[in-house]
Amino acid sequence: MQGLMMNLPLQVIEILKYAAETHTSAEIVSVRTEGDIHRESYAQAYARAAQLAHGLAGIGVGQGDRVATLAWNGYRHFELYYAISGMGAVCHTINPRLSAEQMLYIIGHAEDKVLCLDLTFVPIIEALAEHLPQDLKLVLLTDRQHMPSSDIPFLCYEELLEGQPTTYEWPLLPEDSACGLCYTSGTTGHPKGALYSHRSTVLHAFFISITLPLSLHADSRILPVVPMFHVNSWGLPYAAPLVGASLIMPGPKLDGPSLFDLMQDEKVTASWGVPTVWLGLRAEMEARGTPPADLRQVVIGGSAAPRAMIEFFEGQGVDVCHAWGMTEMSPVGTHGQLPGPMKSLPQDAQITAKAKQGRRVFGVDLKIVDEAGTRLPHDGTAVGELYVRGNGIISGYFNNQEATEQALDAEGWFGTGDVASIDPDGFLTIQDRSKDLIKSGGEWISSIDLENIAMAHPKVANCAVIAIAHPKWDERPLLVVVPAGEDKPELDDIHAMMLEHVAKWQLPDAMVFVDELPLTATGKVSKLRLRQQFAEYTLPDVG
Repeated sequence: MQGLMMNLPLQVIEILKYAAETHTSAEIVSVRTEGDIHRESYAQAYARAAQLAHGLAGIGVGQGDRVATLAWNGYRHFELYYAISGMGAVCHTINPRLSAEQMLYIIGHAEDKVLCLDLTFVPIIEALAEHLPQDLKLVLLTDRQHMPSSDIPFLCYEELLEGQPTTYEWPLLPEDSACGLCYTSGTTGHPKGALYSHRSTVLHAFFISITLPLSLHADSRILPVVPMFHVNSWGLPYAAPLVGASLIMPGPKLDGPSLFDLMQDEKVTASWGVPTVWLGLRAEMEARGTPPADLRQVVIGGSAAPRAMIEFFEGQGVDVCHAWGMTEMSPVGTHGQLPGPMKSLPQDAQITAKAKQGRRVFGVDLKIVDEAGTRLPHDGTAVGELYVRGNGIISGYFNNQEATEQALDAEGWFGTGDVASIDPDGFLTIQDRSKDLIKSGGEWISSIDLENIAMAHPKVANCAVIAIAHPKWDERPLLVVVPAGEDKPELDDIHAMMLEHVAKWQLPDAMVFVDELPLTATGKVSKLRLRQQFAEYTLPDVG
């Protein structure tokens, strides 16, 4: 028997419509590439999204067409999110840190009809111009006054909106219609596309709003350091207007001093980003001797947050929520908000819990399996490959059947490529990426564990552990360190710290110093490039 209820399709544009009508005091504050600060309400954003939809229709964008963006976090990018999906097209965010080859590949693979870009990225497009599709329309996210002189016939964003109606007859789309497209960074092979639906996107916004109330509530002022070109800024452009939180958009200024000043000036209460970003903010907080006055929470994801980083922010009175997810998961899969009883634990025990990747959000199921695909218990001891399923998780890659078949198991679960354990309280611990585990003498060593310990050393600014081939043990760990100053750490001192937590045979055989660690397009340390860089490195003979 079916229930007798109305069945209206979930649609992304309804989030902004709701915010415009009910969250009238919230705002979007943007650091613009033109150099100034811009403010607008959700009602103004909703009206401008309507104008933009008319403008995009006027240059030939129709339902199902892909409209690409190459832009920082800002109000115009936010308007694109809603106008594109609202009119039935697909918002395809492009990471400007991709290589030229990868960028051209995904523009071609997505068959983008329009590319909208910030002024910062004009040189990138000018360099690629002769390789871009002939019929690709290019829109600069600025006004006529700031349009640069160029041989490329750029269209002006503000002129697309000028004179257009501030209302739009948004089509009632099936909720499984595509609304967004994000490509993986493609560290091996070509990037792969995750094609999100209206249903998956709206549900994901619900899920994280329920899960992360310290960040997401009507009085919150959230600064998304995680870019809107990186998995939709972890869903914040959808969840924030849903709950009535204000968005403080940093634009291109992501250095520690700029973030600190913006947080201070705009009374930011929460901020989300990857660990490499928080290193800069931490340094600025240490230099000024204080955190930004209103900052209450940082959400850290993208890669494992070192325990020392969590301890620092917690020591400053800033709650740390460790989260985990993937592009293919919309992306948030787990969160590190501690349940009530754990908040009364000693501080050290709380930090230990927060260093894990947290518990699953509603709508995401987790399982770990052994090499034969047999499910393993969630006892905190068993370690296996992590698989996920849920309403916000892809069922296949966009126009890539081969990758789809490799990603899903016989039950339709998505293989994350992570090796993990899950404890009886539901806390997930990512032991490592399967390709980053170090197999020494038939036993596994977690590079993440060693990195987190080394990061607590005061003379270590950043570090990574990679596998180096060894004639006897197959592989052994090498510690690659960015020193915090001229006084470099000694390997013996780091070994002594590690021996409090790991077995002696797991210790790195050697330590090398570098000025900086290579990063992927999404701001994570690139273990792939490090392995290439040290491919010829010979470890000392340690027996």
